[in-house]
Amino acid sequence: MLWLKAFHIIFMVTWFAGLFYLPRLFVYHAQTEDESTSATFKVMERKLMVMTHIGGALTWAFGLALIHASPWVMATGWLRVKLMFVIALTAYHVWCIYLVKDFAADRNTRSHKWYRWFNEAPALALVVVIILAVTKPF
Repeated sequence: MLWLKAFHIIFMVTWFAGLFYLPRLFVYHAQTEDESTSATFKVMERKLMVMTHIGGALTWAFGLALIHASPWVMATGWLRVKLMFVIALTAYHVWCIYLVKDFAADRNTRSHKWYRWFNEAPALALVVVIILAVTKPF
């Protein structure tokens, strides 16, 4: 059980590294007008998305394995709320996929300021998820 938890945390950190850094790349990409710099951002975004996919998939896999090992935990309120946030983070991840595709096709219509705000969502979710997982308040 502790091994499952350790790997769940390791891949959660990997996933969040991508969810934190990718929107930051969007901020810089939205600011550039240089084609060569834009091409570099496209490569960086595509490669970072691969790592983010792996981190997210393995976070889910080890999280579900933890639930499978202790199914009673699904009856707890804290886990249900945590899962709602994890589902929201997964939706955010999917949204990032579409944004990477928009940048790759030179279809971005949002400003760097919008991406600065967009970048804050996973940080807020991380705080809530960690507090729920550690304190198990209800």
